[in-house]
Amino acid sequence: MSRPEKPGPAGGESLKELLGGRTGAVDATLPVVAFVLVLAIVQAVAWEPPVVWAGGAAVLAAAVIAVIRLVQGRKPRAVLFGLLGVAVAALIAIYTGRAIDFFLVQIVSNAISALVWAVSIVVRWPLLGIVVGTALGQKTRWRRDPDLLRGYQLASWAWVTQYLIRLAVFIPLFYADAFFALSFARVALTWPLVAVCVAVSWPLLQIALPAGHPGIRHPVDGERAHHP
Repeated sequence: MSRPEKPGPAGGESLKELLGGRTGAVDATLPVVAFVLVLAIVQAVAWEPPVVWAGGAAVLAAAVIAVIRLVQGRKPRAVLFGLLGVAVAALIAIYTGRAIDFFLVQIVSNAISALVWAVSIVVRWPLLGIVVGTALGQKTRWRRDPDLLRGYQLASWAWVTQYLIRLAVFIPLFYADAFFALSFARVALTWPLVAVCVAVSWPLLQIALPAGHPGIRHPVDGERAHHP
């Protein structure tokens, strides 16, 4: 008989891969770096209009990344959504003529994500449970395990917190028109913050699971446990 599996690094790694992990963070960061670098260069050589050059560079970087990920076998929908996000961000900046407006999509995205994750916890459909349950092929069986459901709810608050941290940093910098400071914050609060979030969320999940629980791969049916 196989030993019961407790949630641990393997589960955490599954979540990181599902949400993009290090690769996803790099994919999200490179277009931003391209935008900032090209904007600085174009402003230095006085080419006009600088936001158009920077926006084009960001979209080009995102397109190259999209092609590479498609060749590597990534899901086309996820790749195209990433490319679309960069294209929309660039178009907004080009339309307004303000380089800092390139980050509007990111700010709105973090606000929506924080709200959606929080609501999912309140209605007892925590997104962490949905994404991990889907990755493990469990569908919604994890919801019939009251301990696992409670654990996913508790751990999901870590993901809400990461979005709120970004908003707390991004919004003041945006309204202060601090473009380069916001650019640095955008890069600094991508992969490092996700890594911290993963590191915190799994211990939170474990706290909710009683001793002897078989782990995230083996949800316990609460109804059957009380009605054999």
